[in-house]
Amino acid sequence: MEEAEIDDVVAVLAEAGAVDDEGFARRYASDKRLLAGWGADRIEAALQGRGVAREHIDAALAGEDEEAQFERATSLLLGRGMSCDGERERERALGLLVRRGFPLELAYDAVRAAERRLGEAA
Repeated sequence: MEEAEIDDVVAVLAEAGAVDDEGFARRYASDKRLLAGWGADRIEAALQGRGVAREHIDAALAGEDEEAQFERATSLLLGRGMSCDGERERERALGLLVRRGFPLELAYDAVRAAERRLGEAA
């Protein structure tokens, strides 16, 4: 198939609503936040890897502010029962959050918050 034919087919599909990068990006980001516990950095990288346009990625990521990310990261640690009470445990918790795609500074703050909440509960 020629490139011009491919472009024509994609245009027809987009016009019919079968190709919707913006909707895909929004649903993908929502699913990864809720079901996989991913942070914005990992979602952004995954969408870029799938060839989604920058404006659609930005719109999908705008659906969650920093405070919501922080609460989600903290809840992830608490839900996994990570103690965060020693240096090794804090490093493991920080590593988990960074691998999940939370920004480093936010992940660090979430680890400290989880440590405080666990201390208060004890």
